[in-house]
Amino acid sequence: MHLQWTSWLSLAVLCMYVWNVMTVGRLRVKLQVKAPAMDGPPEFLRAMRVQANTVEQMVFFFPALWLCAIWSGDIPAALLGVVWLLGRIMYALAYLQDASKRSMGFLVSTLAAIALLLGAVVGLSGVLK
Repeated sequence: MHLQWTSWLSLAVLCMYVWNVMTVGRLRVKLQVKAPAMDGPPEFLRAMRVQANTVEQMVFFFPALWLCAIWSGDIPAALLGVVWLLGRIMYALAYLQDASKRSMGFLVSTLAAIALLLGAVVGLSGVLK
């Protein structure tokens, strides 16, 4: 079983996370927030929340993605994964500007993650066979 699209998508998600980490690091330097401090100006706090929330979401996302890929197919899982990734990018860009604008990206990524979970359940249970 080759799961190349899900694999590529997983790499893209990890690159997005590296971007989040680098954003926090850049703001630490720019705003002089010395590690291990987790407090600072609002701009820094928003970047920290984007990074932390992304980690929290990845804990659910990756198992759901791979279970969906294994049990419902590589392409459906990868496509839903792309929607999740785009939602996380929307979330990050909006949150970095203004915390009150983050909801749409959060909603898109959450719905995609739930769809991945459902895809895993349906595929594993054999409901559609």
